[in-house]
Amino acid sequence: MIFLENQFHGQIPASLANATNLMVKDLRYNSFHGIVPSLGSLPNLQELNLGMNQLEAGDWSFLSSLANCTRLVKLSLSENKIQGTLPSSIGGLPNSLKVLLLAGNNISGTIPPEIGHLTNVTVLYLGKNQFIGSLPDTLGNLSRLVLLSLPQNKLSGQIPVSIGNLSQLNELYLQENDFSGPIPEALGYCKNLEMLNLSWNSLDGRIPKKLLTLSSLSMGMDLSHNQLSGPIPLEIGGLTNLGLLNISNNQLSGQIPSTLGQCVHLESLHMEGNLLEGKIPNSFADMRGIIEQDLSRNNLSGAIPEWFESFSSLNILNLSFNNLEGPVPTGGIFQSKSTVYIQGNKKLCGSSPLLKLPLCDSKASRKKHTAKILKFLGLSALSLLLLSCLAVILLKKKKVKREAQPSFKELKKLSYADIVKATNGFSSSNLVGSGKSGLVYRARFEFEEHTVAVKVFKLDQLGAPKSFLAECEALRNTRHRNLVRVITACSTFDASGQQFKALILEYMPNGSLESWLHPTKLSKYGLKSPLSLGSRITIAVDIASALDYLHNHCMPAVAHCDLKPSNVLLDDVMGARLADFGLAKFLHNFSHSFHQSSTSLLGPRGSIGYIAPEYGFGSKLSTEGDVYSYGIIILEMLTGKRPTDEMFTDGLNLHKFVEQAFPQKLTEVLDPFIVPSSEDGDVPNNLDHENNATDGVKSCIVHLVKLGLSCSMEIPKDRPTMHDVYAEVITIKEAFAALHG
Repeated sequence: MIFLENQFHGQIPASLANATNLMVKDLRYNSFHGIVPSLGSLPNLQELNLGMNQLEAGDWSFLSSLANCTRLVKLSLSENKIQGTLPSSIGGLPNSLKVLLLAGNNISGTIPPEIGHLTNVTVLYLGKNQFIGSLPDTLGNLSRLVLLSLPQNKLSGQIPVSIGNLSQLNELYLQENDFSGPIPEALGYCKNLEMLNLSWNSLDGRIPKKLLTLSSLSMGMDLSHNQLSGPIPLEIGGLTNLGLLNISNNQLSGQIPSTLGQCVHLESLHMEGNLLEGKIPNSFADMRGIIEQDLSRNNLSGAIPEWFESFSSLNILNLSFNNLEGPVPTGGIFQSKSTVYIQGNKKLCGSSPLLKLPLCDSKASRKKHTAKILKFLGLSALSLLLLSCLAVILLKKKKVKREAQPSFKELKKLSYADIVKATNGFSSSNLVGSGKSGLVYRARFEFEEHTVAVKVFKLDQLGAPKSFLAECEALRNTRHRNLVRVITACSTFDASGQQFKALILEYMPNGSLESWLHPTKLSKYGLKSPLSLGSRITIAVDIASALDYLHNHCMPAVAHCDLKPSNVLLDDVMGARLADFGLAKFLHNFSHSFHQSSTSLLGPRGSIGYIAPEYGFGSKLSTEGDVYSYGIIILEMLTGKRPTDEMFTDGLNLHKFVEQAFPQKLTEVLDPFIVPSSEDGDVPNNLDHENNATDGVKSCIVHLVKLGLSCSMEIPKDRPTMHDVYAEVITIKEAFAALHG
């Protein structure tokens, strides 16, 4: 019996217990409420899936009744309203049970030791509840466990040593609890472990050497935001297959071991916020596939190695707030200020205008140089003392700091059931858009009085998890009137244990610029009201305003990387907002949670026709690429032709098409719907007509075309900056407004 994703409501009828031949009962994604009925009279039941409803447990008697379902393999009650303490009868579930999903409820109390009786369970989800106390030692009896997920509870005490008995374990998630004490050495016996997340706890002591011998660790290891201390063991080089390592925001000290360079498969390395010292190991030169590396907020010294210049895959290198010194390399990644962070290193110098460093003065007098050294040495002891005191204070206020740092998990927490309900079960009538990375639905939540948009990510697509993280980080760190506002995010699991990720965004009632420029049917977006010239100029200003903000007023700068009309959304007054930051490039660490491994996005980012030509030749992503895309959009708004129009063959493209007509034959290539309307001041239709008003309109169009052409030049250095573009388009808008008198 499969009734998932309907709009059923009310209580689950007790009479279902009479369907004795029932094998599968799947009522996910509905609105059932009330007490879960006793179903012990269904001897053939193999799967009971009641996730994503509003069910309650009552006295939990239904759990005892399921002991009679001797063929039961899967039980899911995730994302309901189940409260109370998990009873000891959990251990009486049949031995046939392999999957138990109770995540996303409000279950409190301790996890009963009887759970250790479920010796055939392979997947156990108990995350996002209110469990307290220590983990029972009996968890070590679940020798067939492959995935154990207990994040976002209030569990405390030490992680039991018995967890080392889980020899089949692939993934272990214990983050966002309050575990204390050392990381058990016994974890090193989990020889099949691929993913370990112990972040955001109160673990202390040293990183156990035994753990670092697990060559099976490949997805990631996150030990960040704890109180781990001591040096990083040399044995860390044994993690030769590891893709992501996060040991940031601890109290780790000493030098970075050179053996870490043996982890040649690392794509993401985060060691920031520790007490590490010494030089950056030369062995790091072997980590050629690294994508992001953050060593900031330590006490590292010495020079920045020149071999970083050749790291073509590196998108983020954060070396800020250390004691690095000497000349900064000038080639490769150091030619882009959107890749390298080096601020807070007062003794660095260099000639690159991008990095704005003092020049390296080799002719300075010895006397002056000696004075600087003495001054530095005189302050070093005091500085180190202050830094040490500050570190102690910050660590003591760890919980407060966690609450003070903005993150999506601190915003409104949504369950999958909330999203299903708000979108009417992901109804096609609520679907307002789709793309490579996800689907967008119109939705109404109880906590939001207005209609919102829900972007559901297609996690089976290459790079989709990383796209979600990139979009979260870009939206979290930006706020501007011409950017779509994010309300919150949802990263959870559905009732079948599959990952689910979505963004809840401000809803744009007038759709996308694409739907106005190229309407496919009569609708409020299309044929009945073409965009006037005034509207197109205003939209051009809004887009430029957003890009100027991203490029010049964000720290770090953000490149959108996928600018096109379908990603320009229009609000209720036809104001333009940029959306879809899934390919955005920025300099922030955007992965605090390693539920999935990071995936490299190979090839040029963006959409055909709008991608800057240099990206096709492997050039680094840059703000100049956004300027090119903006220029193409301007030309598309003025001509009504997509850059992918079938007429563009044999070397002809939109830029050349307009350039050949500019300026004498410009009227021949303009969109016929660009005719000024009454809202534009009743300016005459014929641009060749001789009068002052027409001359003014023609001048505005000519300047806008010229701007579009200059932005879409083939060579990046020939394009203006977004700061200059914004100033120019504002001038055009003011000139057009003046025509109204």
